[in-house]
This record gives sequence, structure tokens and C-alpha cells, in this order.
Amino acid sequence: MSSDNRILAALDIGSNRIRAMVAQAFDDDAIYCLGYAEAPAEGIRRGVIVNMEKVTKVISQVVEDAEAQATVRVDSLLVGISGDHIRSINSHGAINVSRSDDEITAQDMDRVAQTARDVAIPTDREIIHVISQEFTVDNQPGVRNPIGMNGTRLEVEAHIVTCAASSAKNIFRALERCDLNLSGFALESYVASRSALTEEEMELGIALVDIGGEATEISVYKNGCIRHSASVPLGGQNITNDIAIGLRTTVDEAERLKVSYGNALSELVRANEMMEVGAAGGRPERSISRSVLATIIEARAEEILSLVSRELRKVDFDDGLAAGVTLIGAGSRMPGLVDLAEQTLNLPAKVAHPVGVENLPNDSVGPQYATIMGLIMHAAEEEMASLGAGNGLRGALKKIEGWLTGQF
Repeated sequence: MSSDNRILAALDIGSNRIRAMVAQAFDDDAIYCLGYAEAPAEGIRRGVIVNMEKVTKVISQVVEDAEAQATVRVDSLLVGISGDHIRSINSHGAINVSRSDDEITAQDMDRVAQTARDVAIPTDREIIHVISQEFTVDNQPGVRNPIGMNGTRLEVEAHIVTCAASSAKNIFRALERCDLNLSGFALESYVASRSALTEEEMELGIALVDIGGEATEISVYKNGCIRHSASVPLGGQNITNDIAIGLRTTVDEAERLKVSYGNALSELVRANEMMEVGAAGGRPERSISRSVLATIIEARAEEILSLVSRELRKVDFDDGLAAGVTLIGAGSRMPGLVDLAEQTLNLPAKVAHPVGVENLPNDSVGPQYATIMGLIMHAAEEEMASLGAGNGLRGALKKIEGWLTGQF
């Protein structure tokens, strides 16, 4: 397949926004955005479809808008999946090398990955990723790519990500209603690393924290690969709701105040800075100190970060996360959040500036776009893998679609 027809498409189904991107990948690894669209999410709660009619309407619209910009019709989409129904475990697999000359081949890699995959998974869950962390060849650990090496025994440490089968089936059904094909699922916090993190950061050790609308997704990297992934069922919408309750105003007004005047660290706001707050029920506006708003935001943001800290403590690294924490998602744009993250997590923190996709709209380069960019970059990697290895990874994606189809 030439680069001229390597058209890629991805869909990010978030709790607050649904985003679609159509792009073209070239042989020099460049990825060029052809079309992009987004719209407020409807029918989604914590990454799970709760109203099929509403969500299909939004998906259909954003994909059509992205296609119109790109002037192409996409064949299939890679869909990001997230939410507190995601679970992950680390697994071990081992095989004896098959060739008589003891040279390790790609087939051995596939076989050892399958042994790691053969773990007890509840019937209501499905595997969406089996990610190799490192290999051991004849008791020599720390091998990144054993192909071509000699050995009689090959072992693998793998990170296995599962999702609720019902959630995946509902996404599949939504795409089907939109006359769209599914090329596969990808864990959003995992693929976002492609646009938000560098190889050096993942080598040193880093946590990627995606603060979304109703959940915060976490993925931890060390020695170049993912070591832990988790989801916290709190996000930016919880902060908005707290503001609405605390200031006795509407949710829409609370969101406006959060975006326009919010700060996650109250000590950074002067008590004499005032703002006008629209009251619920048509009552007159009131003047309230910004420090009151910041106090409400800080309490919930600190709770979210404390739950993130609890997840990070599950990863036992002797030398810690040397590269600290990178924040993505719409919630990461909150002023003061980086300072609060450093205080709460006791790690250096920063907001990501995602890269890797060219020709993006001018307003689509912030940390909230790391996931859709990462999905496109992951789709490009899978496309290259399928070109170079026949049915390899593309076949794995088709298996995912197969188990979905087989349930109906």
C-alpha cells in the first residue's frame, strides 16, 4: 500500500466532548491532519454509553464534519476507550523456542504473548491490549526485542488491559448505527503517550494523568513501556458541580466561572479579587471573591490528585518516577493545577504540549487534544505493522471486532 492511500481515522468518545480526526500517514512517518471536528458529548457518562440515540447522533455529525473537511470517506475508525470499567494486570508468559537453531522469530513473540494472554478473565470482560514490557532469554532479563537472538527459552512480562464487554459492544453498536466500521479499540491513556510523552521520559519513569470531564485516567511508564494503568471516577465536571453547589448557581454558570476565574491553588489568588456570579432562579448577580472559588476548586482537585497518588504508590520503583508527571485533558488547563500536583504528588509536574500530527487547526494544539492525536498516531503504527507483517497487529484488531460481532 502506498502512502497516497494510507488514510487514517480515529474517534475520541469523551464524557464532555466527542472528537473525530481524519489524517494521512506518509512513508517518512509524517502524519498530516486532513479533517477534524468535535461536539459536546451527549449520551455518555464516565466513558459508558447511557443514551444510544443521543450518542449516535453526535458521532455521526462529528465524523461527517471531519470527512467533509478531508474530502474523503473513511472506511473504519480506531476508537478510544476509557472509564472506570477499565482494568489492567501484569502477566507473565513463557515458551520454548521452536526453531532447531534456537533463533527467536516473530512467531515465537506471538506465541509467548499468547501465553501471557491466557489468564483468567471474567466472562463479562474482554482484553483490548496485551502490551509487552520486556523479555527474558535464557534467564537474561531486560531484553527489549529478542527477534534474531539465540536462546532455548523465551519469557515475557506483559501489561494486559481489559474493558467491560457491554461497554465495548455498545460502542460497536453505535458505530454500526452510524454506518461506520470499527478497526479496533485502544486505551486512551495509553495511546495519548504517543503525542504527550517523549521516549526519554518513558525510559526515566513518568506518569501521564488525563483529567477528563467525569474521570481521570492514569498510565505509568518506566524503562520505555507502560507498567500500570488505572482510572479515577472523578474529573473536571465534579469541580463544576461543587462550584454550582457552593456558590448556589447553575451548572452552566459554574462552568463559566471555573474557566474564566478558576485557580486550583487558593494561595495564588488575592482575597480582594472579585467576580460577578449569576444566581439560579433569576435572582440578581452577586460579587464574590475569587479566593472563595479557588478554595472550592482546590478541595476537589486535591482529592483527585490524592487518588492519583494512591495509584502511583501501587507501582514500586526503587528510583521513583524521575521524569515526574505530565498532565493532559481539558482539566489540566486549570491555573495553579501544576503547582498543586507537585505539592500533592511530591513529583515535578507539567502540562503536555502534544506533538506528532501536522496541519492541526490553530485551536487544536492544547493538552485536551493529546488523546485524539495519540489515537491517530497509534493507528498509523498499526497500519505500518500490518504492511510489514501481513496480518500481524491488524489481525489482532480484526479479532477484537470479531468477538464483538460474534456476540450478536
